[in-house]
Amino acid sequence: VQLQACGGGLVQAGGSLRLSCAASGGTFSSYRMGWFRQGPGKEREFVAAINRSGDITYYADSVKGRFTISRDNAKKTVYLQMNSLKPEDTAVYYCAAGAGERAPNNYYSDYFYRYWGQGTLVTVSS
Repeated sequence: VQLQACGGGLVQAGGSLRLSCAASGGTFSSYRMGWFRQGPGKEREFVAAINRSGDITYYADSVKGRFTISRDNAKKTVYLQMNSLKPEDTAVYYCAAGAGERAPNNYYSDYFYRYWGQGTLVTVSS
């Protein structure tokens, strides 16, 4: 499956952005989907994930209550709605797909995602 992320940009602290990740070349509904990010000088970290049917979601503590992950299997797209953005949210955001279901703790690890998008840059100014 190929993934194409978009929606990044420059936003002031407190603002909002919505990232999208469109999939092609596979059966989208068979993939777990996740968002990860890599900030300047930092390692890649988990942000949010969603199961195949879209009824179970997982979030990093740092974004819980501010970010919402969702998916539209008919449109083969996963979204990340980001509200109340902070300068520390500045990063390149990557969407990822993993086949089949996994134990809940596996959703948080990039090891369990095989396919990755190219990344979209989010910059939050103070």
